[in-house]
Amino acid sequence: MKIKLLIIAVIAPFLGMAQTPNFTITGKIGNLNAPAKMYIDYNSEEEGKLDSATLVNGAFKFTGNIAGIANSRMTLSREGIRDKEIYGTKGLGDVVYVNFGKEKIQINSADSLYNAKWTGSKVYNEMLAFDQQVGPTVMTVHHNANVAINRANPEQQKDTAYFKTLDKQVQALRISRGQKMLLFAKNNPNSYFALQALSESVSGYGVKPDIVLPLFNKLSEPLRLSYTGQGLYKLLNGHIVTAIGVNAPNFTQQDVNGKSVSLADFKGKYVLIEFWASWCSPCRAESPNLLKQYASFKDKGFEILGVSVDSDKAKWLEAIKKDGLTWPQISDLKGWDNEARKVYGISGVPANFLVNPEGKIIGSHLMGEALNKKLAELMN
Repeated sequence: MKIKLLIIAVIAPFLGMAQTPNFTITGKIGNLNAPAKMYIDYNSEEEGKLDSATLVNGAFKFTGNIAGIANSRMTLSREGIRDKEIYGTKGLGDVVYVNFGKEKIQINSADSLYNAKWTGSKVYNEMLAFDQQVGPTVMTVHHNANVAINRANPEQQKDTAYFKTLDKQVQALRISRGQKMLLFAKNNPNSYFALQALSESVSGYGVKPDIVLPLFNKLSEPLRLSYTGQGLYKLLNGHIVTAIGVNAPNFTQQDVNGKSVSLADFKGKYVLIEFWASWCSPCRAESPNLLKQYASFKDKGFEILGVSVDSDKAKWLEAIKKDGLTWPQISDLKGWDNEARKVYGISGVPANFLVNPEGKIIGSHLMGEALNKKLAELMN
């Protein structure tokens, strides 16, 4: 008993240290009270977390632990409904996407989170400087476009030329940011935002890995070896490890019941590894065709393995049920940080890989009739 007590006494201080928050975000938005709530989704390296706070006379506070620089989404809902603010406001929700570090941060605004002033965060200031050099984020561009549409007069609302002009402006800003991000990474090899610029170039702008990889290799060693850096490295080399004819990389994630499922479990069958998400409209639009193909060939040695890049389990399960998906479904619920997505070099969903009974990749990115034709050739 004395030995056990001694061990507890020794480790107790370290447990206390591990639980000490290393960031604090304190804010005040007007004089809002319940049901108004502030939400924060953030991840630092492999951990993703969600927290919320009810506003009391406009005040709220978040504390937590992060391993490095956090990527986050903050949402203010005056009705206390996070998802409605994010998805149900046609791009006009009170939502911001920000980076922060192990800091004590203050947020203040008289009316909204979107217009709030941030103080006490060196990382946030570096993010602003980065955006000033490369141009506004995609979220900001679309938010401003939606504000313009919302303010348009009745004549403009009916004018297709008005919308075409607005769309051209949006696309011009996107192209400009995409080009400037590569230049930023080249000129700032020691900046965390150089790494973020390269990640965004691949995932958000479809820049080819052979263009990004030389820039990645010139980043500082700590950036390259960081969790984010290694994730990007896997993504950049995904086209090599998923080339036609190579052995499909194995991976293991949990199914809807929490049971571990591996790609290797399906060896001996033709397997379509289908990357998708509940929030992805093109993915969901492909579901009826997949259902038809699955019904036709599942008894002939064909299987589908759905890999979701969702982070919200409830929404994932809801989409499976609503679309009537009957094949195995797995996810690590890390959202876009899904480990299998990084290994396979996926920069967008839907995406898929067709694997033969020997475990080799024999097709990729097969949608609609292209998939149907390939399966008909193999199965018939």
